[in-house]
Amino acid sequence: MTRALITGPTAGIGHSFARALAAQGHDLVLVARDEQRLEAISAELSAEHGIDVEVVVADLTDPEAVSRVENALASTAKPVDLLVNNAGASLAGWFGTTDIADEDRQLDLLVRAPMHLMDTAIKVMSGRGHGQVINVASVAAFTPRGAYSAHKAWLVNLSQWADIHYADAGVRVMALCPGFVRTEFHQRGEMDVSGVPRWMWLKSDRLVRDALSDLAKGKRLSIPSKRYKVLSTISRYAPAPLVARVAKRGR
Repeated sequence: MTRALITGPTAGIGHSFARALAAQGHDLVLVARDEQRLEAISAELSAEHGIDVEVVVADLTDPEAVSRVENALASTAKPVDLLVNNAGASLAGWFGTTDIADEDRQLDLLVRAPMHLMDTAIKVMSGRGHGQVINVASVAAFTPRGAYSAHKAWLVNLSQWADIHYADAGVRVMALCPGFVRTEFHQRGEMDVSGVPRWMWLKSDRLVRDALSDLAKGKRLSIPSKRYKVLSTISRYAPAPLVARVAKRGR
């Protein structure tokens, strides 16, 4: 057995990762703010799959809470072999109209926390000679669409560099870039997604299955589904005027 630490496992993509890895026999460390949901998921997965599940109640916008998660990652008694940096959220408003304090919290959640956890994981894993990191980013990383896409672009860039740099030390890092996924994400952010066509929506269980397959193949970038592979390629190489029109509609 190996042990995986997952942030944001109480719903959506994180929950799918927790269930998929538990089904494969991995022990888990689950990190989220909602203690009640954490305990319920922990009991369910432990009973169903006979695995050890540890919970860490932590708000990843709080540096002290991030430190507690770093301690779990650095444990020598229960070493973590896979880190899934998944916790995330978004704001409904346009940058420049939102409260800058909310933007600060987003920066902490989407950049600072995964940076700190990845730093700890790489140091511990490279010392052991093996380990894996999945950073959940977004296809938004490939088009300028406000602060959220900027945060995800940063995460994709660092993930790809880290995989190149630390692969020889036995540590693989992969950026996962999904598109629209049927989760609580948009509802929590109070975002209107009524105009998003049905064909653009992905199912989180299938997405996670594909992501774990890509990780096993040693890919440093995982873009689930053929349609998003095409869309992300277009967004990276599209003419500048088209990119600008898309960016004007983004947050």
